[in-house]
Amino acid sequence: MISKKMVDAINDQINAELYSSYLYLAMAAYFDSINLKGFENWMRVQAQEEDFHAKKFFDYLLSRQGRVQLKAIAAPPATWKSPLDAFQATYKHETEVSARINKLATLAAKENDHATSVLLHWFINEQVEEEASADALVQKLKLIGSNSGALFLVDQELAARVFTPPVAGEA
Repeated sequence: MISKKMVDAINDQINAELYSSYLYLAMAAYFDSINLKGFENWMRVQAQEEDFHAKKFFDYLLSRQGRVQLKAIAAPPATWKSPLDAFQATYKHETEVSARINKLATLAAKENDHATSVLLHWFINEQVEEEASADALVQKLKLIGSNSGALFLVDQELAARVFTPPVAGEA
């Protein structure tokens, strides 16, 4: 049986994952407003990933007979100064999510909750990828600076991103 402390912490994480989805949808809307459809696509895919993460925690709680308690989701910002600013905010947000996941892993270890530890191992690896992906785009946007031709090429590159849910063994 999963502890109440762990249930409460996972419910908080579900809320954080849903907020992440909201944040990336807000960024998608921002990128649409400045006619960067590839960037918009990247953020829409990111929102889908965050929804997947929230549902993964949701389903995990249900499988452990934990009570899911959905909470209000805070409104995200609506605008950013530039594509670079948006991706710097993305990277910062992902590092904050990583810290939250690490805190959950510490709690699972304290609670001797090995099943939750296994789940969180997947999320820890996922966050390494999330941070690296966001940081790579920050670095690319820093390199191109105000070069609109290069921004156009990055926009085309980001348009190709698709959401692919992990296969059963990976999830």
